[in-house]
Parts: sequence; C-alpha cells; structure tokens
Amino acid sequence: MSRSKAFPYIFILPSVLLFAVFILYPIISSLVLSFQTSDGGELSFAGLANYERLLHDEIFWKALKNTFIIFIFQVPIMLFLGLVLATVLNNKLLKWKGFFRVGFYLPAVTSLVAYSLLFSIMLQDSGLINNLLSYIGIGPIPWLSSASWSKVSIILAMIWRWTGYNMVIYLAALQNIPEDTYEAADMDGAGKIRQFFSITIPQLKPVILFTAILSTIGTLQLFDEPFNLTKGGPADSTMTLGLYIYQNGFKYFDFNYASAVAYVVVIIVAVLSFIQFKFAGAEKK
Repeated sequence: MSRSKAFPYIFILPSVLLFAVFILYPIISSLVLSFQTSDGGELSFAGLANYERLLHDEIFWKALKNTFIIFIFQVPIMLFLGLVLATVLNNKLLKWKGFFRVGFYLPAVTSLVAYSLLFSIMLQDSGLINNLLSYIGIGPIPWLSSASWSKVSIILAMIWRWTGYNMVIYLAALQNIPEDTYEAADMDGAGKIRQFFSITIPQLKPVILFTAILSTIGTLQLFDEPFNLTKGGPADSTMTLGLYIYQNGFKYFDFNYASAVAYVVVIIVAVLSFIQFKFAGAEKK
C-alpha cells in the first residue's frame, strides 16, 4: 500500500471533504443565491437584480461609508500602536517583559461579546469613562447616543482589543532583525526614533503588509462591536457592512440580497488587498 500512488491522497481525503462541504459548497451556494430571488419560498433566477438593488439602497451606501470611516481611522492607529509597543517590549533594558507582553495580548483572547458589553457599560452617560472625565472638567460625552461619538467608541474598542494581537506578530518579526544593524546605526549617531523609521519599519514591511491585509478583511467584516455596542444606531450611524448582511439574512430572511452584499464585500477586500500588494511592491522596488 505504501507504494501506491493513491495512498497519500487517502490521508488528505478527510480534509478535502470537510473543506468541500463546509467551505467550498457555502461559497458557491451563496454566489448562486446572489443571482436569485425568492417568491413564496421558491427561488428563481433574477440576474443582476440584487446587485442593481444595491445601487439604490441608501442603507447599503451608509453602511459602506461607516465601514470605511472606521477602517481609515482604526487600522492605521492600531497597527502603529502595535508596532510601537512591540519595539518597546523588545528592548533588552525593559524589566518584566513577560508580564507586559501577556497584559497587552490578553484583550485579543477576550470574548468578543464580553468585551463589547464591558465597553457598553463603561461608555454609558453615567459610566466609568464619563465619571473619570468629569474629574478633569470634561462634560459627559454621548459615546453611544451621538452619530459621531458612536463611531469613536467602536474605533476605541477595536484598538483596545486588536493592538496586542498585532503587537505579538511584530514582536516575533523584530526578534529576527540582526542586532548588528542597530549597533551600526548607534555608531553612526542615529537616535532611537531615527532607527525606528529607518531600520525597524523597512525591515518589517512584509509583516506590516500581512497585518494590514488581515486588519482590512476584519474591519470590512466588522459585526460584533456595532451589534453589541450600538445595534447599528443611532439612525444607522454605526451600521456596517457585516451588520447589514446579518440584518438582511437573519432579521428579514432575505438571504439572496444578503449574499449579494457579501460578495460586494469580497470584491472590495480583493481590490484593497491588491492595492496594498502593489503599493508594497512599488515601495520594495
């Protein structure tokens, strides 16, 4: 049996079957659904009707705008903070490294629902955050009831959760940069800030690209934070594409339209990832 050419495929067959049933089939099925409509429980081919409906759907465009606003502010801040923290925690002079690394990474393993509910309690008008701000003379901020501040609340919650996750990735990459590079920079009179921008960031470009793409995908699929913090309100000001897909599919049971929105998200992710790859490639050249 060991000499049979088919023998290796026997080992991968369970994985292939699981992939086909739970990943490949849902992908193809949802793509087919996006070109269909349901009338009285019966599916019928509708061509591009669901995609044409998107063009005139104000809530979809609002969700797209909200998602991009969160993406533009949250992703760069989160990645930059993660890189700064990784650089600081990689310093040989720092004591209690293990404690700080675990402390910053813990939010990444916290339950999404639990931490969202915790933030919703702290950000209430009479919550912990506003009580602390009152001591420095800042009036109560409508974190969850204002169209603009509710977006800030979601951005802050996401930064708190995912910064440590990216920090660990950067920290692993930093430990592969030769110390000779920094020692040579010291001898040339380069300070820590100059070393950070001239050595650390260029050396970590592939890793930064990797985390940027992961963060892009995660932000465009954003669901847990707006669902648990604001329910998409007030007045759809925090409605995101992920939450809109959920509402159409599991609140209104319009799975055909939800599938069309989902594939628009796939296209957007593919375009943004391609742009990031091209930008990184141009920078490398």
